[in-house]
Amino acid sequence: MADTFYELQKEGILKKILYGAQGGLPAFPDGAKATFHYRTTKIDEDRSVLDDSRTVGKPMELIFGKKFKLEVWEKLLKTMKVKEVAEFTCDMKHTAMYPLVAKSLRDIYKGKETGHHHHHSNSHCCGMMALSQHGMGYPDLDELIKSPQPLIFVIELLKLEQPQQFEQESWSMNETEKLNQIPKLREAGNEAYRGKDYDEAANKYAQALSMLEELMLQEKPGDDDWKKLDDLKRPLLLNFSQCKLLTGDFYPVITHTSDVLERDPDNVKALFRRGKAHSAVWNVEEARKDLARVTELDPKLEGAVHKELAALDSRLKEKDKQEKSSFLGMFNS
Repeated sequence: MADTFYELQKEGILKKILYGAQGGLPAFPDGAKATFHYRTTKIDEDRSVLDDSRTVGKPMELIFGKKFKLEVWEKLLKTMKVKEVAEFTCDMKHTAMYPLVAKSLRDIYKGKETGHHHHHSNSHCCGMMALSQHGMGYPDLDELIKSPQPLIFVIELLKLEQPQQFEQESWSMNETEKLNQIPKLREAGNEAYRGKDYDEAANKYAQALSMLEELMLQEKPGDDDWKKLDDLKRPLLLNFSQCKLLTGDFYPVITHTSDVLERDPDNVKALFRRGKAHSAVWNVEEARKDLARVTELDPKLEGAVHKELAALDSRLKEKDKQEKSSFLGMFNS
C-alpha cells in the first residue's frame, strides 16, 4: 500500500484514507464500472465546495478504459477498495479538465442534456478555448478556468462491477460492441421465450432493435451496410411481434409487422401475425385480407388460417348477438 502512496506522490497526488475498507485491492479491468460519490473542494482555508454528488442525490458512474475526460479520476479509483473513503489532493496538471466535466455533470443533473455520464476526451482543447471566451454558465467554474488551481477530491467507492456483471448501456458502447451485443440479446430473448416469459423476451428483442436503430442512423438509407442492418431487424421485429401477440398487446404487433411487410411484402409470418392482431382488435376486413394472402402464399397453412377465421366468425356472431339483446333490452325495459 505504501508503494501506491509513493507512486501517487510522484505524480503530484496526495492520498489520505478517511475510512478504510476490508479486503484486498480489487481488479479494475477495462469495461469495469465504478459507482462512487465525490465531493470536490478548493484548497483554500474554507475548503469551499464546488460539487458534491450527494447533494444531487445521484452517485457517479465511470466505465474504465472509455477515455473519461478527467483522467485522474480513473487513476484515483484504481487505488481504492470498495467502501473506502479517501481524500486526494491533486496538482493543477490533473485538474485542468475539471471545469468542463463539472459543467457537463451539472447540466445533466439540471436536465439540460439527455446525456449520460460519459465524457470522451476528443476535441477538449477547442472546448476549453470556446468556454474561456464565452463562459461556462457557472461563475465558480469560470473562475477555475481563469485561474487553474489544485483541487481536493473526496471519493467514496460504493460499488465496483466487473465487465461481465452488468449489462452495458448502449450509450457506453462503440459500434463493434453494439454489433456483438445484438445476437446476445436476441439469444437471451429466445431463451426467455422458450421459458414462456414473453414480457422479458419482448424486452430483450426491444433492446436489440434499439441498438440496430442507433447503428442504422449512422448509415445512409439504402446503402449496403444499412441494408445488412435492416435485414438483422426483420427477425427481431417478428419475434417481438409474436411476444406482443401472446401478451395481448395487439397494436404494436400491427405496427411492427407492417414495418417488416414494407421491405418484404410476402413475409408469411408477418402477414399471419398481423392478421391475428387485426382480428383481435376488430379490424375485420384487414384481418380477412391478411389471412387470405397467407393461404395464397403458403397453402400448407390453410388449416391454421381456417381456424383463425372460424374463431373470428364466432366472435363476430357473439358480438352481434350481444348487441341485438342489449338493443332489445332498451325497448323492453
